[in-house]
Amino acid sequence: MFEFLRKFALLMLLFFVGLSTYLSAQNATDWRETLWVQVYPINGDGLPSTTEYISTLQAGDFESIESFMANEAKRYAVNIANPVQMIMGSEVDEPPPKPPFDANFLKIGAWSLEMRWWTHTKTRDHGGPEPDIKLFLVYFDPKETAALEHSVGLQKGRMGIVNVFASADMAATNNFVIAHEMLHTLGASDKYGPPDMLPIFPHGYGEPDKTPLYPQRLAEVMGGRVMLSSSEAVMPASLEQALVGPESAVEIRWLD
Repeated sequence: MFEFLRKFALLMLLFFVGLSTYLSAQNATDWRETLWVQVYPINGDGLPSTTEYISTLQAGDFESIESFMANEAKRYAVNIANPVQMIMGSEVDEPPPKPPFDANFLKIGAWSLEMRWWTHTKTRDHGGPEPDIKLFLVYFDPKETAALEHSVGLQKGRMGIVNVFASADMAATNNFVIAHEMLHTLGASDKYGPPDMLPIFPHGYGEPDKTPLYPQRLAEVMGGRVMLSSSEAVMPASLEQALVGPESAVEIRWLD
């Protein structure tokens, strides 16, 4: 009986959190005002080289995300000049709770609540106005880490954990990944999937009407990659090779 009551209480808590999140999301994506997106760097591997790279970061390093969102909003005739403003937050001294990928609903829900509490405790003393979106950028030295774990963006609480490389040469690609996770916090869904995790046709393609179809020149930002053939894809070099597709535009309320 105690276990039943515990699970019921957790489900009710998740229900009310979800309702609050839905109402908050509706306000966030009315696009009447600029959304403030604060990024908090984290040293993911503890290396001095990563610490040194983080010390060089400034808000201007994420300007391509602002430009991308402004250009895409204009393309969809959204009446706002600057959809997002990137703000540089202070470095956070520990990594966030790890997402339980492939876990059950209750474990994911519990992690989501844990993540929201962790976010509150790690950012409450950072000063300034409360941002609309909080993104934790976990940096790794590419000389020591060849592949990164999956990043995650949560619409609940509008926050994200983004694994990125501590390298100026990879900053443009990092910004593509950051934009992808940021759009998750606004309701956009992934446009890639199993079995090969390639972009799904047509919604995950940047140019689904192109003839011939391959090679594609652009990536749909939520599709994640540029399709070179039916079985081959690459990460875009920057957000200049990306766009927001119609289905993603509907999800973030740029289209009806």
